[in-house]
Amino acid sequence: MNPFSHAEHIPYLLSHCRTIAVVGLSPKPHRTSFDVARYLQQQGYRIIPVNPNATEVLGERAYATLLEAAQHETVDLVNCFRNSEDIPPIVDEAIAIGARAVWMQLGVANPAAAAKAEAAGLLVVQDRCIKIDHRVLLASGLLPAPAWQPADQAGGVPLSCSS
Repeated sequence: MNPFSHAEHIPYLLSHCRTIAVVGLSPKPHRTSFDVARYLQQQGYRIIPVNPNATEVLGERAYATLLEAAQHETVDLVNCFRNSEDIPPIVDEAIAIGARAVWMQLGVANPAAAAKAEAAGLLVVQDRCIKIDHRVLLASGLLPAPAWQPADQAGGVPLSCSS
């Protein structure tokens, strides 16, 4: 049983998980996964791309699997940009590498995989955009601002998962 309520997961994760493996991170700038990962990178998070069809994304070496990434990096949080039915093997790998959490992006949920992750001690977020949640918490003062302010933060950018 996790010691945190669901409401506490998000601020806790965004404050304590600084290295994020992004499963399904596309190297194509017009894709939502790229935009979200770039935003997180701009906020000071370390991004580890996981995509078997890419060699590098956002200046970071891409890995084919979480297991491969974990041979070279320590992963705190696994952010999933995959279909809901693809989540169980990702959760299995997240458990195997000792990740602290699994975050399923907006539109992605798998209750059975979430229950398995939670039973293994991982924190789980389903069907939410990490970028939106970060922006809301940052704007409300519940997360510290980065030491520098990215250009796209000036002037109040809309809270969408792809902008």
